[in-house]
Amino acid sequence: MTKPNFASMRAAMVESQLRTSDVNDARVIAAMALVPRETFVPADRQAMAYNDRPIPLANGRSLNPPLATGRLLTEAAIKAGDKVLLIGAATGYTAAVLASMGANVTAVDGADLLPDDQSLSGVTLAPGSLVAGSPAGAPYDVIIVDGAVEDIPDALVEQLADGGRMTAGLADRGVTRLATGRKSGNAFGLTNIADIEMVSLPGFARPKTFVF
Repeated sequence: MTKPNFASMRAAMVESQLRTSDVNDARVIAAMALVPRETFVPADRQAMAYNDRPIPLANGRSLNPPLATGRLLTEAAIKAGDKVLLIGAATGYTAAVLASMGANVTAVDGADLLPDDQSLSGVTLAPGSLVAGSPAGAPYDVIIVDGAVEDIPDALVEQLADGGRMTAGLADRGVTRLATGRKSGNAFGLTNIADIEMVSLPGFARPKTFVF
């Protein structure tokens, strides 16, 4: 069996999925052109690494399509030296891209998904609850929720620095929208940017409201 040419597949991903779809931050494009996505997916699914579809992982979770990653990072306006909290880090792909951009990353997910290798330069792996984040490292300049959620818990907003930025996917009645916001004092809100395909993250159900 011929081994896939991952370098060519990566280049095609950049040209056909990112550059054509509002991923217009040159640093995001350069990082995603560099990081070998195939090393962050299960061995039996490496041929799918650069498809524009989610990649199934363990326990019902999936890795976001490349476009979702590119749009999240573009809207986050990452700068070198930013402290970034990544929620839903999965196998570490987005964390590796962020580190390649010069960010200092705290990557949160279940221990069963995070990579065993602790050598991701610039990345602190924080196994634990997605909704709890990693308050030990707060405040963060940027929080990226790497998937679709119904609700952003206060516990995460509290870990964002004053003036800090957040990007996420907001799920509402079957539609996921890319959203971004900035914290100012005690005020925080997210603005929808565009509809987008993203994988769902567990544990972020919208609180039930009482109906008369």
